Amino acid sequence: MAAQKKPTKSNTSKEELLGFYREMLLIRRFEEKAGQLYGMGLIGGFCHLYIGQEAVVVGIEAAAKEGDKRITSYRDHGHMLACGMDPKGVMAELTGREGGYSKGKGGSMHMFSKEKHFYGGHGIVGAQVPLGAGLAFADKYLGNDNVSFTYFGDGAANQGQVYETYNMAELWNLPVIFVIENNQYAMGTSMKRSTKSPSLWERGAAYGIKGEAVDGMDVLAVKAATEKAVAICRAGDGPYILEMHTYRYRGHSMSDPAKYRTRDEVDKIRSEKDAIEHVRDLLVQGGHATDDDLKAVDKEIKAIVNEAAEFAKESPEPALSELWTDIYA
Repeated sequence: MAAQKKPTKSNTSKEELLGFYREMLLIRRFEEKAGQLYGMGLIGGFCHLYIGQEAVVVGIEAAAKEGDKRITSYRDHGHMLACGMDPKGVMAELTGREGGYSKGKGGSMHMFSKEKHFYGGHGIVGAQVPLGAGLAFADKYLGNDNVSFTYFGDGAANQGQVYETYNMAELWNLPVIFVIENNQYAMGTSMKRSTKSPSLWERGAAYGIKGEAVDGMDVLAVKAATEKAVAICRAGDGPYILEMHTYRYRGHSMSDPAKYRTRDEVDKIRSEKDAIEHVRDLLVQGGHATDDDLKAVDKEIKAIVNEAAEFAKESPEPALSELWTDIYA
């Protein structure tokens, strides 16, 4: 990518940069493979890919600790991988197999992991926002210093329950970080056409909530902003809003041809702002890794993703008796 802007010098260690590179690449390669399996008919229903937005969730997870919780909407595969969920279990769930995180019954949009404190992708737009505040309320009630990362998009930012949640979260000083993944398009409607607000995070000011806008294509900027937000929430001064300016390269879902934007627009973002290429440039120009080193990482990641796909294909479909399980607590 010759047009990639020259990275600024980074004080981040070689190990941390390589970790970011590896995690973001895992998400991208996983999503590319999911797109292939969808095209082959192995993934049914809806499938929303996270390609392009990898820096947001990887940067945020870099500032998290054990016990912190996360909840998001349907574009959720990247969040699962970033918090440490097994690619095999995620891919098996996408394909509706017994080895999946929800035993094949949740699919792309509804899977969970109690062990990783991942409280789901949610298909109803904005519905996860009050749930995220509820998770934070539980932590405040229990008296620990955990925080809840509550993700939603620019489209969901226009939903009424978001503002009801803002009001209650500020009223009770809940340790919740509202992460607005502003990828510029709510399904097929650009943000410029759907709201008059120049920014989304500033809407929190009406409720007394602090926040800021962040370059969501720069994993280091995301990590730094999240560390600040986390410190505020752990100190009992939450909530906080982080508006991540990011971009998705694919359509809203696999069935979306994305004709509402030009190919030139997408190519410009890819060539000038790609999150993975940015870290790659920091590694190579900083003398931390060679092209061959990074090719080896890519090879390793592809092997992990291929293994996940094979696991999914070989895992049986759930038995009919599974229809009657997990209905009641």
